[in-house]
Amino acid sequence: MQRAVSVVACLGFRLQAFPPALCRPLSCAQEVLRRTPLYDFHLAHGGKMVAFAGWSLPVQYRDSHTDSHLHTRQHCSLFDVSHMLQTKILGSDRVKLMESLVVGDIAELRPNQGTLSLFTNEAGGILDDLIVTNTSEGHLYVVSNAGCWEKDLALMQDKLRELQNQGRDVGLEVLDNALLALQGPTAAQVLQAGVADDLRKLPFMTSAVMEVFGVSGCRVTRCGYTGEDGVEISVPVAGAVHLATALLKNPEVKLAGLAARDSLRLEAGLCLYGNDINEHTTPVEGSLSWTLGKRRRAAMDFPGAKVIVPQLKGKVQRRRVGLMCEGAPMRAHSPILNMEGIKIGTVTSGCPSPSLKKNVAMGYVPCEYSRPGTMLLVELPSGPCF
Repeated sequence: MQRAVSVVACLGFRLQAFPPALCRPLSCAQEVLRRTPLYDFHLAHGGKMVAFAGWSLPVQYRDSHTDSHLHTRQHCSLFDVSHMLQTKILGSDRVKLMESLVVGDIAELRPNQGTLSLFTNEAGGILDDLIVTNTSEGHLYVVSNAGCWEKDLALMQDKLRELQNQGRDVGLEVLDNALLALQGPTAAQVLQAGVADDLRKLPFMTSAVMEVFGVSGCRVTRCGYTGEDGVEISVPVAGAVHLATALLKNPEVKLAGLAARDSLRLEAGLCLYGNDINEHTTPVEGSLSWTLGKRRRAAMDFPGAKVIVPQLKGKVQRRRVGLMCEGAPMRAHSPILNMEGIKIGTVTSGCPSPSLKKNVAMGYVPCEYSRPGTMLLVELPSGPCF
């Protein structure tokens, strides 16, 4: 069955929900799953737990996925993202270490300013996406994806040893903090009641350490993965349940799980590592050219620069685009066809959009088909689609 779709945008921004290959019912999981500090809290609040990237996490709670999604758009929701890898890069050569691995200009970050960046390989492929913050405490705070935990950590540790062998001053520490994401248009209003700092002075992609609802030592970063205003709060494990409980006392706040996180990010055009970008995708193909620092482009001193920089001048064959249609939803791996029925690309993520009440997706098509408004076809399964 074929479905007419329209290209809605060439896309770009940040990452991590649940690819089907990493997420499944707990009854199917064979390995011992890791638990976040909020595991019992999730069960007590009706969380339906699934296996994701080696962790047991809630896919949803008592509310339906659609209700949870819409509540985030209209109010705010609390997500447990403690499975993400949080690290500190220490020492006077910390920027040198990070810039040897990523495409971004880390040296230009002001104190407590962060940026989305990408680990890349020498072929120009994306190894993972991550957020790097230049803290005023003298270290880099890095958050990267759970599905790439071991790969990312090995990458940073290998470079750490290389630089240390050269006599460089650099260190690495893995944080065991919990990580909570409060997302939605009323998130700042909710959080303001529990902090002394003026959150109006905490713009997008900046962070600060503060006491939050009586829990000291929390790093609050103005960012998120839903397309809404919000924060991610790195909180000491001992205070995680207390903080989540305090936030839920506000009627604006409801718990949300992986299902809503995925549909929210896709609705907002935010890509998911392993689905929409991977080691065979370059930043330019993935519509993430904006992550490349201007100084880094000129110096061509990041992994894969010899492949990536020429693509900025138009030498790229395909691009990630957003798609929209009515009727049956588009799903990952569905072929994208031109109007003559010839396959030209593949859907990488897709789902019904609760907010738009249409079906949205992402995929890759040749550049000549990437203009917004272009009509294409997507081949859908002839049987039931789950």
